[in-house]
Amino acid sequence: MIDIKNKNALVTGSSRGIGQQIVLGLAAKGCNVVVHGRKQENCNNTLELLKAYDVKVHAVHGELSEEESINSVIKQVKDLNISIDILYNNAAIMTSYREDFWSHSWEEWMESMKTNVLSVYKLSSAFIPAMIDNGFGRVVNLVSGIKDQPELLPYSTSKWAASKITIDLAVKLDGTGVRINSLDPQWISTDLGGEFADHSVEEVLPGALQPVLIENDGPNGETFSAI
Repeated sequence: MIDIKNKNALVTGSSRGIGQQIVLGLAAKGCNVVVHGRKQENCNNTLELLKAYDVKVHAVHGELSEEESINSVIKQVKDLNISIDILYNNAAIMTSYREDFWSHSWEEWMESMKTNVLSVYKLSSAFIPAMIDNGFGRVVNLVSGIKDQPELLPYSTSKWAASKITIDLAVKLDGTGVRINSLDPQWISTDLGGEFADHSVEEVLPGALQPVLIENDGPNGETFSAI
C-alpha cells in the first residue's frame, strides 16, 4: 500500500454519505482533500469534521447534471492551483423506483446519464492528463452491483456505463503510473441506499480506500468492493 500523505484528492458528492466517509478516510492518512457538494453550504458539516485532521482542505460546489455547472466545478478546482492526484467520482443520483418499469421517463433517463456517466467522463478528461504528465494518479468510479431490477433501470444502466468508462480508459493508462478502477460500495444506508440497507455508511471504510492505495503497477480497470 502506498503512502498518500500530502497528495491531493477531489471527491465528488462528499458533503454527506459515502463521499463524506471517503474524505475522512483520506484525511486520516494525511491526504489533502477537496470537498464537493451541490451548494457551498452543503459542505459545512464535512468541513467541520475535517478540522480534526492536519491536512489542507478546500471546498467546491456545483451540480454535476449539466455541462456548464460541471465546467464550473472543474474551474473552481483548477483555480486552487494544486495538482489533483486522486479523483474519486462518487456523486450520483438514483431516480424513482417504478413498479411499472416501462414508465421511466425520458427526463429520468437523461438525468441519470448526465450525472452518473457524463460527469465521470468530463471530470476524468479534466484531470487525468495532468496525472499522466506527473506520473501518478488514482481514479475511482463508484459503480453498483445492482441487477435484475428494471424498476431502477436508469440508475443501474448508468452505473454499468460508468464501469465501462473505467474498463476502456484503463487500457490507455498502462505504464503511466495512473490507475483507474471502480468501487462497488455494496448496499449502504444513505439517502440513496435507504434505511433498510445491509450496511451502515461507516462500514465503507477502510475498503473504499483500497483502489487509492494500490501500487503504480497495481490493478487497473477492475472493480473493488468496499465490504
